[in-house]
Amino acid sequence: MFTPSRSGGLCSTSAVALDTPLASGLSVSFARLSPLDAIAVTRRVYGIDGAATRFSTEKDDTFRIDASDGARYVLKVSNPGETAEELDLQVSAMRHVAVAAPHLPVPRVLPSIDGQFVVPLAASMHPHRSARLYSYIEGVPLDALQPTAVKHYEIGEVLAQLQLALAGFRHPHEHRALAWDAKHLASLMGLQAHIPDAVHRSLIEEAFVRFATIEPALRRCRTQVVHNDFNRSNIVANPGSSSFVSGIIDFGDTVHTAVAIDVATAVMNQFPLDFDADGPHDLFGQARELLRGYLAHAPLSADELILIPHLAMARVAARALLTSWRAMLFPENEAYILRFTRPGWEHLRWFMQRDHETVSHALL
Repeated sequence: MFTPSRSGGLCSTSAVALDTPLASGLSVSFARLSPLDAIAVTRRVYGIDGAATRFSTEKDDTFRIDASDGARYVLKVSNPGETAEELDLQVSAMRHVAVAAPHLPVPRVLPSIDGQFVVPLAASMHPHRSARLYSYIEGVPLDALQPTAVKHYEIGEVLAQLQLALAGFRHPHEHRALAWDAKHLASLMGLQAHIPDAVHRSLIEEAFVRFATIEPALRRCRTQVVHNDFNRSNIVANPGSSSFVSGIIDFGDTVHTAVAIDVATAVMNQFPLDFDADGPHDLFGQARELLRGYLAHAPLSADELILIPHLAMARVAARALLTSWRAMLFPENEAYILRFTRPGWEHLRWFMQRDHETVSHALL
């Protein structure tokens, strides 16, 4: 594990050259592991035998491992484009939360037979790939539930508690340039070429213009390491339990950025999927309940509250750009990659139908 650093600083939107979206494995193809391959890895690296079931994922191989003794685990085998530093950041953040806030439902990182938490796979058929093993969390992903069954207030509470737990965490790689960090939206401008619809391209152009107006305020935001991907696929729920949120998974986008960006990402992921920008629907209805839960545990300044709707718009635009590009690169995984992109165009249209001031107060 790396030795934590004490670096800090304000979020920057221009000082980082984002060679990315080529970073973090977003453009790197690889041969998928089979369930038999996955069990071979757990047997050799962790001493665990059993059966494997694949999960759909964005950029790596992830399996549920049903061990012969009845225990369950999650095996993740990294994309070849992910660096050792990125993987250590993720693992270190999860291990920090397990100590700082053991009540939070974050998977536990389990060591290999040799005591490693990130294990390079030496097999020639899987070059530059590493394995991690996590405890398995029972429940269903939030995106499998009807919106009426979702306790948005509790999601906000858990997000705030996770942020507070990560506030003291430091890592040498926390300031990495990440395509999914909304402060880098302007760096994704070249990806417009991969959006075939002219109307959609026009919406993206407007989003870039809108984002430029908030960049000065964003640079003044308070920052820390955050989860940065509090989306429907990464929240595990147990509707029949006293605690609705049973798991927070996938720390793959962990980064040091504005706290407001982390909240905006969670807000955006509560936008209704069945949405018509011209209809009477309230885009922020469910998000306001999430915000109420968040504010019960952690404060946000007036400036942050005004920025969050604009940052939610930036995340919608970034998702459209990155997923359209990646669907072109990986057509075999298009359905998974674009699962939230199509309704996102109506969300973006809603924003562009309203002036800056109206958007600023949309969440309040």
